[in-house]
Amino acid sequence: MDDALIETDDLSLSRKSLLPGKGFFYPDSLDEAYAERETRAAVEGAETVVVADTDADGLACVALVREARDAALDVAPFEEAIAERLVDATEEDETEDQADEDEEESPVALVPAGPHSLDEALERVAEFLEPGADVVVCDLAANSYDAVAESLERLVGRAESVRWFDHHQWDDDVAEAVRAAGVDLVVGESDEECTADVALRSIDYDFPTHLVDLAAVTRDHDLWEKADPRSDDLADYAHWTSPEEYVTMVGRYGPDLPEPVMTYLADRREEKDALIEYAVGRADLKQVGPWTVGVTYGRCSQNEVAEALREQGADAAVIVKPAGSASIRGTETFERCHEVARQVDGGGHPRAAGCKPGIYDDMLDYAHHWSTEGSAAKRVILAAFERLLDEDEPDGEDDE
Repeated sequence: MDDALIETDDLSLSRKSLLPGKGFFYPDSLDEAYAERETRAAVEGAETVVVADTDADGLACVALVREARDAALDVAPFEEAIAERLVDATEEDETEDQADEDEEESPVALVPAGPHSLDEALERVAEFLEPGADVVVCDLAANSYDAVAESLERLVGRAESVRWFDHHQWDDDVAEAVRAAGVDLVVGESDEECTADVALRSIDYDFPTHLVDLAAVTRDHDLWEKADPRSDDLADYAHWTSPEEYVTMVGRYGPDLPEPVMTYLADRREEKDALIEYAVGRADLKQVGPWTVGVTYGRCSQNEVAEALREQGADAAVIVKPAGSASIRGTETFERCHEVARQVDGGGHPRAAGCKPGIYDDMLDYAHHWSTEGSAAKRVILAAFERLLDEDEPDGEDDE
């Protein structure tokens, strides 16, 4: 395949907003081989391994663990890299910069993972972990114990200790099984704490003020409180830069990011704002029972799009992405996002959740997805909203 066909940076923003990034087109086998190499390089020789989601919340937890274990990296190389990026404006969209092989490595290793790759990440860590090393899992929930049982039990048998910090909605039976396997699991209230809050109060360490502030501002974004403008800076920075850079910079500066980072964010936001406008412009408002649901499609920042739809009167927002996943956002009038997502192979919080409908069997399905702006995914997710109404009906009472 010609590389130009998947290089979306050369497209107009209107077309770019309809297609996934080029990483989507890489086969999973290549991703798996790459993940195995990177995990091995990070884990071998590490005293502690943190398996974390790579959003601002998960990465804040890594910064806290490194601080508590005196394992933070020097910020100078990352500051130099940021300065170079400001001069050289050829950086790719949705950057996933990888640490150079010659860069310093922390004894607290970071292994990125996501909700759908948790079992594989735990399995890889268990394979390469140094006997007696500690493991911390952050900002990830197990939807079922069976899904992680084998890898988790192997990991517990090899590690000195396994701690798990999270704030998502957990099934009581799953949490009990994880604890019974030998894991120190702490789950915070999903509508009150982010995972950084949970880690902050669970780790026996007197954290400096800037990291206490980091947890608070991370919560402002993760729970979508929107009271502190710095939370958008953290969310964007975590999305646009490498996990190692983010962890190192916020570990040093907390939520008050230095001027070069703010300049970098300002440059990236010109494109971000345009993609938000495209997504908002193609949105529809659907009535599902008592709820007005804003539904749209596009490669965009979902929180800002959801906020714009809320201002238009939406109780909830569904943002379907070109890669097939979707973000579901609520308001004070709809706090059941996690219930919708659970019906569509996802999960999350009352006001913020995500999912990826299992409707893509081959590339023709994806071609239809892109050319129809996610019509099938929209229907599936709206049907999940409708099923909530059915569940709310009293027994024996017919639907209207």
